[in-house]
Amino acid sequence: MLTNKQLEIEIPRIYNYIRQYFKDNGFTKAVVGNSGGKDSAVVIGLLANALGKENVLTVTLPCYSKEEDREDALLVAKTFGTKCINVKLDKVVDEMISSIEIGYGNTLSKEAIINIKPRLRMTALYAIAATENALVVGTGNLCEIFVGYYTKFGDGASDFNLLGEFFVSDVYKIGEYIGIPAKICKKAPSDGISNETDEEKLKFKYAQVEEYILTGDTDFDAKAKIERQHRITEHKRKPVPVYNRIKDWSKYNL
Repeated sequence: MLTNKQLEIEIPRIYNYIRQYFKDNGFTKAVVGNSGGKDSAVVIGLLANALGKENVLTVTLPCYSKEEDREDALLVAKTFGTKCINVKLDKVVDEMISSIEIGYGNTLSKEAIINIKPRLRMTALYAIAATENALVVGTGNLCEIFVGYYTKFGDGASDFNLLGEFFVSDVYKIGEYIGIPAKICKKAPSDGISNETDEEKLKFKYAQVEEYILTGDTDFDAKAKIERQHRITEHKRKPVPVYNRIKDWSKYNL
């Protein structure tokens, strides 16, 4: 976990990174999915402080989500002075599921339906970003990435990610440092889709993931689950593989 002394060095480096990345790529605006959770709150706060609140557009994307999440998202936007718009995807999700099931001729699995939601959310974020000439900023932390707890081409997609090298405990510390609301800091991490907290769904704790990454060990049962989760989600962390075509035909005697 980052110490306060380390934060005093790290936070200005993050701000400089943000400003330089936007400058190098010719952008001034950022678009962020605002879930009302700590990760998106921290990213929104960092971006607002680095780029100016007027250059950060936050978006709530409810898919039969809890109203409390929307209220928390508005609290985050108010805290950092950013604009927050609401894009309701309930009917879009229903139509997508219905269309696929009719064409496919089968009922989609529970997990397939869950994954449709973050992919539609990311479609909406990129449509808004393209219109605003902005970059979509990711919010996944190191623990989530290590165990692949995100949807490929959904919430795992972004133009760049600010939290990808920070543990969950680091994100809490950064959040406290930049002043995200205590209510958000104390909120149990959740995808806002499955009606379970992350840790309930994963069957292990983020603190155990952090311990495993740092030491290679943790609680026996959790260790086995973490290693399995890391192994079966390796494809998410790798670039899309491309078939290597034949480039030298001389040995084929054609």
